[in-house]
Amino acid sequence: MKTEKEKFLAGEPYNIMDPELAAEETKARRLCKIINELDDTAAAEKDHTIRQLFGSVGKSPWIQPNFRCDFGYNIHVGDNFMCNYDNVILDIAPVTIGNHCMLAPHVQIYAAYHPLDPRGRDKFIGLGKPVTLGDSVWVGGGSVILPGVTLGNNVVVGANSTVTKSFGDNVVIAGNPARVIRQNIPTDSAK
Repeated sequence: MKTEKEKFLAGEPYNIMDPELAAEETKARRLCKIINELDDTAAAEKDHTIRQLFGSVGKSPWIQPNFRCDFGYNIHVGDNFMCNYDNVILDIAPVTIGNHCMLAPHVQIYAAYHPLDPRGRDKFIGLGKPVTLGDSVWVGGGSVILPGVTLGNNVVVGANSTVTKSFGDNVVIAGNPARVIRQNIPTDSAK
């Protein structure tokens, strides 16, 4: 019989109140607290703590307070990841973020959800679907990305959008639910 953590890691329904998982969430909260309390004068210590929290990290991660996550080890970020103020990543399933990505203030990325059936929620069942952001993605302030979403390279998410489905490369999306509002083709002259 699988443990709740084994179910969790396999992407299967699991009990969110499991003591082993609760201890890992407590560890993540402690690391988030350290990250949130360090200022820019402690850049090396902050970088080290981010690397302790996340599953993998490229070069030059930058995280402003107050950052929160569930476990941390399911978060994988590429080079030059910028996470502005007051962001939340619920990493029940893997959250993979490419190179040169920016999260504006108050962005929420949810790889976690619960059953629609109230009997599952009554039993504290948790579920997850991976979230993936390609390279050079910019998520505008106050936006929410829901479980199972994949965004391609060079995607811009307009402020206060709710992203409920996946989108390919080179688009600007916005709204609730988010939809394509224009193409975003890279040019030789970035301004």
